[in-house]
Amino acid sequence: MMIGMITAVGICAAAGFFAAILFGKAEKDTSVRREVLREKILDCLPGENCGACGFGDCPAAALAVAEGRAAADVCPAGGTAAAQAIGVILGVDPTHGVRMRAQVMCSGGGVSSRKKYIYEDGAKDCAAAMRLGGGDKSCRFACIGLGSCAASCPFDAIEIIGDVAVVQYQKCTGCGICVDSCPKHIIQMIPYDCYHWVGCSSHEDAQHSQYNCGAGCTGCGACAQVCPQGAIRVRGRLASIDYSLCAGCGKCYEVCPTGVIWKSDIEGADGLILQRGKIHAMQ
Repeated sequence: MMIGMITAVGICAAAGFFAAILFGKAEKDTSVRREVLREKILDCLPGENCGACGFGDCPAAALAVAEGRAAADVCPAGGTAAAQAIGVILGVDPTHGVRMRAQVMCSGGGVSSRKKYIYEDGAKDCAAAMRLGGGDKSCRFACIGLGSCAASCPFDAIEIIGDVAVVQYQKCTGCGICVDSCPKHIIQMIPYDCYHWVGCSSHEDAQHSQYNCGAGCTGCGACAQVCPQGAIRVRGRLASIDYSLCAGCGKCYEVCPTGVIWKSDIEGADGLILQRGKIHAMQ
């Protein structure tokens, strides 16, 4: 009987030993497969390490996807192309949302915006300038124009033109980093292929809006009245467009008395933006 017990123990020990070997091999194989998968996914990402995905950098995002902690469309900067490429690797069909782009909701640049003081020797940082009475422009909702958003953009998609930040749509990936960098909170994410937007963030009444900025929204409601889709609302003396309803007909653009509703040629040649019917070359 003793021999039988020893034999049984030996068999169990041998089985455990081989099971441990097999488990270790399986775990090693899984780790290797995961690393190979991570490398393939990483090749699909833009490599800007912008952090828009919520992870520290592209390698961390790739690992999260490989481990099943993130979806194929993890990268806002990579957009549809990256999501589809990763989907092929994973054998899934990723669901995509609407491509987005950043838009600075302000038209108060150059001579159109009244100044409170001259800001020359201060730090070239919007947050620093804002601590001095909200910036040098009379409109408290106006773009400060010192380029904090441009400095934060990892894709070099923003530049300052006439004291206002301007987005180069062809370069914008919709990562949204500029939105968080703006101390005035006047940068919004809107659908990439929309043709019109209200270039103002002021909630002042018509008199103060026009006094502070000749290009400000007066909240007159003319745009809302002509919109056949009911896509425009005036709230707090400021018109806004609901892009889930907007058909891009342009009637709002045509009737706006202050020209604060802008039109863009997003399909134009690289480096060009069509604004209010005038083409501005982006250097």
